[in-house]
Amino acid sequence: MARGDALDRIAAALERLAPPPPPPTDWRAAPAYVWDGETARAVPVLDAVPLAQLQGIAAQKAALRSNCERLAQGAAAHDVLLWGARGMGKSALVRAAVADVQASDPQALALVQIAPGALPTFPALVTELAQQSRAFLLFIDDLGFGADGRAEMLALRSLLDGGVAPRPGPVRIVVTANRRAIVEREDTSAAIHERDERDDALALADRFGLTLGFHPADKDTYLAILAGYTAPLGLSFDAEEAMAFAIQRGNRSGRTALQFATELAGRAGLRLS
Repeated sequence: MARGDALDRIAAALERLAPPPPPPTDWRAAPAYVWDGETARAVPVLDAVPLAQLQGIAAQKAALRSNCERLAQGAAAHDVLLWGARGMGKSALVRAAVADVQASDPQALALVQIAPGALPTFPALVTELAQQSRAFLLFIDDLGFGADGRAEMLALRSLLDGGVAPRPGPVRIVVTANRRAIVEREDTSAAIHERDERDDALALADRFGLTLGFHPADKDTYLAILAGYTAPLGLSFDAEEAMAFAIQRGNRSGRTALQFATELAGRAGLRLS
């Protein structure tokens, strides 16, 4: 057997063993997708509470909802940073605002969540989305850069800043983070190159056209958030018990309110929608 024939047989055998390439993504088939760095998985149902049910963040709701609607309509829209206290509804607001816009036109806007570690593949994703006749909001949840996160930081900064080739108009980014600066500031005794790298990360916040802050809830806000979850179910609650529940968990937040509402619904044999 000639050497060339043997190599052809080996190549053919390896090709048969290799998994088939994934089918191309239908970017108009679903309200949301998850991008893992190579392929996109369609999410047939977007997990979102009604926008009106989110209480205590009226200004943030109005601003993000308006920005999403402008994006869906093809008008100028901002990249958005939602920063602040944990559990105050940053991620829930992103999903709810997109779902609210989709209610009037399901095909106008899709949410694309970026899986952890997939930021360096942004250019490939944006190139693919540029060919679609739909607006996309790229969602990076709970962003934070550690010591080994420089590649991801630079990938995001490059996308926010733009380059020789402009980013497609109907593609914008929304990021949630627990602090506005995204990374913690360190003491000034660090080496110069370390401080330069940290300054690069801190400057990311300045590259978002719309920045929305979320702050810890006071008692009245916490109870209003709780009522937003319980009222649609016809449930009442004892304010003192609700506050004791929050004290036990160490904070008053939207997440804590949701957890207490879940407890009340479970006692009543109901489900939270």
